[in-house]
Amino acid sequence: MRITLEDKGTGLTSRPQSVSESPAIENGGPREGRPRDVISMRFLREVRVAITADQDIVTARKRGERISRDVGFSSPDPTFIATAISELARNIVRYATRGEVILRVIENETTLGIEVVAVDKGPGIRDVALAMVDGYSTSGSLGLGLAGVSRLMDDFEIKSASGRGTIVTTRKWRRLRMPEPGPPDLRTQG
Repeated sequence: MRITLEDKGTGLTSRPQSVSESPAIENGGPREGRPRDVISMRFLREVRVAITADQDIVTARKRGERISRDVGFSSPDPTFIATAISELARNIVRYATRGEVILRVIENETTLGIEVVAVDKGPGIRDVALAMVDGYSTSGSLGLGLAGVSRLMDDFEIKSASGRGTIVTTRKWRRLRMPEPGPPDLRTQG
């Protein structure tokens, strides 16, 4: 998983912070998945949902879940994607009052994925690093928060500037299915 945090404006976290691996991997745990080549990524389809009220959260969630199923995500990934979309859209309504969720079907050399971009022109996040802590909430809600969204998705990036708004970009990649084991290939045996 790749997580990038950036906060411009408050000085509380004055320089961009990057975490290239999950904490488990940094502490010697096993790597799950493989690094993604974002440079070679292509957009195949884009859907934009304006977010101004609670009903827009539901619309964005349903569209994201439908798109993820259409491109071949298997359970439970469409639910994870929909949950991440709900959390991001709810943050727009709660903190910025208006914004947009952009849903993109993406591909790289090996697989398809979905990219979710949540954009708002709200007050920005005062302390991005604190907002990424599990259980942190300025509203007292029991939602997943940004930390939960980053766990549900494969890639996560956040940029926030005080007084200018926040952009959260997250991606989920379709898992490649391993070929079924079959009889050994007799041509390769000596």
